[in-house]
Amino acid sequence: MNRVKVFRKRRLIIFIGLMLLGCFALLYCDRQQTRSPEELIAKRLVLQVDSFSAFIEKDFLPTAKTDTNGKRLQARFLKARRLYKRFEWAAEYFTASTSRFVNGPPVEEISLTGRYTFPPEGLQVIEDLLFPVYDRHKKQELIRYLTLLLAKCEAYRAYFSGIPIADWQVFDATKLEIFRILTLGITGFDNPLSLHSMAESAVSLDAVLEVLEPYLQRGNADSLRIEFKAAANYLRWHPDFEQFNRAFFIRKYGNRLSDQLSHLQDKLAVQMIRYNRLLRQDARTLFDADAFDVNAYAPGRGFEINAKRVALGKKLFTDPILSGTHTRSCASCHQPGQAFSDGLMRNTVIDGRLPLLRNTPTLINAALQPFSFYDLRAASLEDQVYDVIQNKEEMHGSLHVATRTLWRDENYRLLFTEAFPKKQRNGIDTLELANAIASYVRSLTNLNSRFDRYMRGDNQAMNLTEIEGFNLFMGKAKCATCHYMPLFNGVFPPKYNIQDAEVIGVPRSSKKPLIDPDMGRYTILPFASQKNAFKTTGIRNVSQTAPYMHNGVFQTLEEVVDFYNYGGGVGMGIALDNQTLSPDSLHLTDKEKKALVAFMKSLESR
Repeated sequence: MNRVKVFRKRRLIIFIGLMLLGCFALLYCDRQQTRSPEELIAKRLVLQVDSFSAFIEKDFLPTAKTDTNGKRLQARFLKARRLYKRFEWAAEYFTASTSRFVNGPPVEEISLTGRYTFPPEGLQVIEDLLFPVYDRHKKQELIRYLTLLLAKCEAYRAYFSGIPIADWQVFDATKLEIFRILTLGITGFDNPLSLHSMAESAVSLDAVLEVLEPYLQRGNADSLRIEFKAAANYLRWHPDFEQFNRAFFIRKYGNRLSDQLSHLQDKLAVQMIRYNRLLRQDARTLFDADAFDVNAYAPGRGFEINAKRVALGKKLFTDPILSGTHTRSCASCHQPGQAFSDGLMRNTVIDGRLPLLRNTPTLINAALQPFSFYDLRAASLEDQVYDVIQNKEEMHGSLHVATRTLWRDENYRLLFTEAFPKKQRNGIDTLELANAIASYVRSLTNLNSRFDRYMRGDNQAMNLTEIEGFNLFMGKAKCATCHYMPLFNGVFPPKYNIQDAEVIGVPRSSKKPLIDPDMGRYTILPFASQKNAFKTTGIRNVSQTAPYMHNGVFQTLEEVVDFYNYGGGVGMGIALDNQTLSPDSLHLTDKEKKALVAFMKSLESR
């Protein structure tokens, strides 16, 4: 009888336990169902970081310590990159400072003040150790860089475990990831040696689709889901890096994905929180006529471009009164008929006796960059105006003297009063003068070339040779890994808030392998990596702005293409240990070179 009671009691306890377990399960499921998509996304990101970290710690790193088989290590590297691509959209958006050392360029980074330097590390550095052939003598380097990656995973985990994510950020970040794929992913920017660009880009698209799934369901956006899957499949079905048709992919898939994602955001009434950015948050594609904000790098609110400031700036731009000798204006060197360059290797100092240090660059689209001058020393167009007017060799003027002179002119006094209205004006501020000229330069932004029209759907805007040239530019010729689409300057996508300076080994003469003596950015930041480093200039309207390079050494685009085809200065035979351009030949055929030049000519704006 006692055994029966014990049995019944145990059965009752088990029953109650099962009931409680069921209740907890129901409560957990209900809680999961009531969690917002953003909460689930944050949780998924932590799991994806854990997967990336666990693979490095438990597989890749032990293999690196014990195995010298290059093929096995290369396979593990490629898997690690795919695992990173699963959460790249969030890592790059929310934790860019960490991601710079996980998948950033394999070059030394120097803070703007020059106070801090950061040696290169991350997946691109590891790729260089493993491809094309693993050097077993670099085993300890490989182990060290993998260990550093693990530390960065802790930073990711801490962020995504504790920071809430908003729905507008999900839309903003995933659209930027689409733009990242189009501008960097399919160009080989972050895998220049392994060149698994299409497979990795497909993984990135899969990840974005997974993130967006709750919103797709809410918005009944089945067609967008189909577009994502089709785009990823196209990437997987066309893995050949050199043969991949980037023009077709961008027009057929890329533009449609970002446009439809914008439509879904509108449909769901997701309210975007605005922040200052060169690429506008409401840009539906990279090729929208107003995709880029010319005011992004203005000195602040109240100094945005308007018609009166542009008109005033245009008048000042051509007035020699700003120079110390009253003989030179801005337009003396930046001539409108020469696409705001001057056609000279180097112009002369203001007294006309000696050449200036550097070639005169175009001002067209100069607003679409955070820094100016070949050495990036000016942080705004206003700073550039200050520098040029007061430079003893260029204009040898004084802004303070100029503002007093202009104030005495009745016409200028009226124009400044209308352009910069304020109470009790009794003079002209130097910033107002600089901003007026900068506003005129901002008005010179023009992104309406035949290339742009083609990317917006005009099938007749480019011919087959030009399209082939674009595909080469974005692929085999590797031009787009420094001249980023669609601005084709050195401003880094997709946020377009960082600007590149590269060491390409520009020679003193096109005939002899001797480095040009101009030290470039080294004069601003005296670090060995910055010797002979210069801003990556834009190539829109490039057919109108010869000669080329900071010293005007090349007279034709054909010479420029040949220089890059050689492998830059090192490829020409110049001894240069800090060249950031690959010294390897591109092996371009004559037909391919002509196609590249034809494409660049399609970038002329009307």
